[in-house]
Amino acid sequence: MVPSVRKYFFLFISFLYLYGCTPSGQESDKLSSRNKPAVTPIKFDLDKIKARGSIIAIVDNSSTGYFIYKGQPMGYEYELLKKYANDQKLRLETRLITSIDQAFEMLNNGEGDIIAYSLTVTKERKEIVDFTDYHFTTRQVLVQKKPDNWRDITKDETEDMLIRNQVNLIGKQINVRKGSSYIDRLKNLSQEIGGDIIIVEEPDTVETEGIIREVAKGNVKYTVSDEMVADVNAAYYPNIDVKTPISFPQQIAWAVRKNSPKLLASVNKWMKKIKQKPTFNVIYRKYYNSPRSSSMRAKSEFSSISGDKISPYDDLVKKAAEKLDWDWKLIVAQMYRESRFDPKAKSWAGAYGLMQLIPETGRRFGAKNMFNPEQNINAAVAYLDYLDNLWAKTIDDKKMRQKFVLASYNVGLGHVEDARNLAEKYDHDPTLWEGNVAKFLRLKSTKEYFTDPIVTSGYCRGDEPVNYVRDIFDYYEQYNQLIGS
Repeated sequence: MVPSVRKYFFLFISFLYLYGCTPSGQESDKLSSRNKPAVTPIKFDLDKIKARGSIIAIVDNSSTGYFIYKGQPMGYEYELLKKYANDQKLRLETRLITSIDQAFEMLNNGEGDIIAYSLTVTKERKEIVDFTDYHFTTRQVLVQKKPDNWRDITKDETEDMLIRNQVNLIGKQINVRKGSSYIDRLKNLSQEIGGDIIIVEEPDTVETEGIIREVAKGNVKYTVSDEMVADVNAAYYPNIDVKTPISFPQQIAWAVRKNSPKLLASVNKWMKKIKQKPTFNVIYRKYYNSPRSSSMRAKSEFSSISGDKISPYDDLVKKAAEKLDWDWKLIVAQMYRESRFDPKAKSWAGAYGLMQLIPETGRRFGAKNMFNPEQNINAAVAYLDYLDNLWAKTIDDKKMRQKFVLASYNVGLGHVEDARNLAEKYDHDPTLWEGNVAKFLRLKSTKEYFTDPIVTSGYCRGDEPVNYVRDIFDYYEQYNQLIGS
């Protein structure tokens, strides 16, 4: 390009930049209209959250933040959220998002209370949300593939083939997730190095870790990631390099609605307290400083990161579940709650195997060996089917009936029948679980209720079956969100 043409070209680009237009494939530095809340954020602060009894966290599926591994919800964000919820005597509910824009929309529309994944704090985002005190700082780094023969050449030869000077990114194509803070950083870097970096925005439904995987496969040349996430991925993709920084340290935090000052103050106070204890560092190191464990989880077929299985017994459950007409994942959630998938599990009450069957019940429904996974599962599903048929006579709604079935499986049919009779006596609905039959099942641990003349099965530690049903449906909801996603 001749000097005069180059001069007018850059004047044209400057004009576009100043007046809000951008070259094809790039976004304006300003927030997109989708990032701005369409309406005033809903008013729903900590007092209303506590009245509801649960806090709803907006999360995404990643190898560090939130995932399922062998049936268990895990992750840096998840473990901290769980501890905060327990501290506030709240249940934790999660809502999985597929894009960053969606997270902000859900937050301000009231579909969630807190965005809990590793958000980079930026001036633009501060216009629409309030950030908590930062958890830690991290740099953004370039993710690039090592040469194919990197194992056969010297370290110096490998270094010569990698980008270490950011100036060498001029003219290079870098693929990043749409809506991410990486876009603004790359635009600023282009200004700093005096030349254009070609930014290709992947759909915002594509996770950064998915783009890193494509770099490792050789399908994408370069991407950008937060350094601690890049380090974890480098552990299980040894053919990628993540040592070239493209930013100064940036703050990583959670976000709440701008009109939720009580929630913001509560989270900040709790975070300050937990950072003074070993707990925070233990959780951080577990997910960010343990590459071998992270690699094992991420590569597992029982991980929501890379697999589509929950347990080694999924196929047995799927086959058995056809007779019951339940989603197989609900039965697997029950199995995880019963035995953590241990076929040799024994309880103090004399229950055995994956589904913790009492021998009398197991034999009644066809199991000769309680420790045989197939026999145990088939007998348990047959017992669930028996209970389902009984409850179908009085409860039409399938999901509601499942709660009665699971409670009966856990504590016995007689105690649930007692709770139904108490509910009816005290003008509650005997066909509804939450706030009705579950309420009186809990009350069966108090003398006033377990001695009532209409109670035939006596005392019951009612919290246990109510929590049992709640836990199973919590796991089931998380399996539905994450497995196969």
